[in-house]
Amino acid sequence: MENVKNTIKEYTLFIIGSMIAALGTSLFLLPNQLSSGGFSGIATILYYLFGIQMGTTIMVLNVPVFILAFIRGGKQFVLKTIMATIVFSKAIDIFEKIEPVTDDKILASVYGGIMIGIGLALVFKGKSSTGGTDLIANIIVTYNNEVSVGNVLQILDIIVVVLNILFLGEIEIGLYSAIAIYLINKMLDLIFEGINFSKMIYIISDKHDEIANVIQQEIKRGATGLYGKGMYTNQEKTIVMCVAKRKHIIRIKEISKQIDPNAFVIITDAREVYGLGFKS
Repeated sequence: MENVKNTIKEYTLFIIGSMIAALGTSLFLLPNQLSSGGFSGIATILYYLFGIQMGTTIMVLNVPVFILAFIRGGKQFVLKTIMATIVFSKAIDIFEKIEPVTDDKILASVYGGIMIGIGLALVFKGKSSTGGTDLIANIIVTYNNEVSVGNVLQILDIIVVVLNILFLGEIEIGLYSAIAIYLINKMLDLIFEGINFSKMIYIISDKHDEIANVIQQEIKRGATGLYGKGMYTNQEKTIVMCVAKRKHIIRIKEISKQIDPNAFVIITDAREVYGLGFKS
């Protein structure tokens, strides 16, 4: 029963996500000749040069990629990707008939990028993909696992944006498309990593017990003592480690400096934190 619920959830996510991404493409990027990279970017070029429907081009371009991906393995993922791509492609052709929201390329790149990013995040959460360069990058990695998927995607997106500029003849198209692609990736990061980033603080001080006690009493955050050794002084040190919300960082720094002006404080991002007081 649990497997059935998970399957329904995944299918719901990637279908809704595909439609949101298609809406962002049809209402914002496509009418303004902007590209989101990948096969959508190639489809945009063919749409304006030959009048071929964008969704149709995306499906045709994906056929050989689907075949290769199916051969390489991950058949369940490929089948879900085929379904998501069909929904995405058909939805683009349907939504294309709706009047564009704006002809301002800045607004189009911003809102289009945000919508597509949200849509793709839902697709990925549904353990699927809309095919295209995402799938190509993953196939390349199966042949050479030393290659970074992120690097492959960046290279492919750059190539597509350059092609958009060359064929459509406006360098501004590439500049605005870059904004859209950046926002797509930022939305993916925000949705997958969350916006409530926590911080990891390391405090090296001879007054570590006092600092830890004040943090626990005032900020209501636990602290952990890590044992270390100064390689220059050859002295053993206790390092106070604490995870806190961003809003508490300034006060923790103040506490450290008030108790020990010579305290050495290191602050770094903690993308995901699970446990008491944080995610469960």
